[in-house]
Amino acid sequence: MLPGGGIDLATRIGSTLLPNPVTTASGCAGYGKELAKFFEPAAIGAVVTKTIMPYPRSGRATPRMAETPSGMLNSIGLQGPGIDAFVERDLPWLAARGGRTIVSIAGGHVDDFVALAERLKGAPGVVGIEANISCPNVANRGQVFACNPATSYDVIRAVRDVADPQVPVLAKLSPDVTSIVDIARACVEAGADGLSMINTLLGMAIDPDTMKPVLAGITGGLSGPAVRPVAVRCVYQVHAAMLDGQMAQVPIVGMGGIRTGLDALEFILAGAAAVSVGTVIFNDPSSPVRILDELRAALIARGFGSLEAAIGYAHR
Repeated sequence: MLPGGGIDLATRIGSTLLPNPVTTASGCAGYGKELAKFFEPAAIGAVVTKTIMPYPRSGRATPRMAETPSGMLNSIGLQGPGIDAFVERDLPWLAARGGRTIVSIAGGHVDDFVALAERLKGAPGVVGIEANISCPNVANRGQVFACNPATSYDVIRAVRDVADPQVPVLAKLSPDVTSIVDIARACVEAGADGLSMINTLLGMAIDPDTMKPVLAGITGGLSGPAVRPVAVRCVYQVHAAMLDGQMAQVPIVGMGGIRTGLDALEFILAGAAAVSVGTVIFNDPSSPVRILDELRAALIARGFGSLEAAIGYAHR
């Protein structure tokens, strides 16, 4: 416990030391500007950007969002300005506000990931790269590299080889696999400095009035509280595999339906060193700082003197 009854919330992701474990989830906070009116980007551990691709992308046809019980479906399709506009416009703005930025990147081929990682070298404020190898709502499901250990390995190895050695590379994993431990192991063996778990689950909804799929793209990614038990299970299984010596131990960033500090604590106890807050931001834009305060209080109430002491506590 720190003097005055405080608690050390610092956490390390590879070579990057974050002042606290709360980040935004990719795709739920744009590039930081949308949330700046509610809190300063520097107040949380890091801003994880909306996924960037090599070139501007308009995304999928509308409608591309739908509410579901305890969650939502999105079929945005990785809409974005492309890497050049992002580096020239968005990154400098975040850096000027003191924000620490983890840049989410994606592509249709390994070469796309390589080009993006190279373009980010020397970019201001970048403290991590999240290789999104698991987006479920692109037009071609073949782009979901994270459904196969070999393709996951290829992307992460290529990104790790070209990225700034001082910038950690995280692999964002999909829950839509038989064994997430196998995928996680391949990513770690490829050089991943951490794992982001989990991305959305592939789902769909049908309108009983029109009797047609609600989303123009038919399927989309399910997020929100409905997926949290799945996400916690995935984090727990992968952390257990690390403890058992099945793979090297690397930090996990847990995400999936976090709405409160107690939700975040659940991920920490399962083995996450940090958490990402996503869907709740749409109806509570200040939720990342609220959740941080609630997590701090929850840790202190349970006698923890540091965040680190709570990581993986459920395995003891």
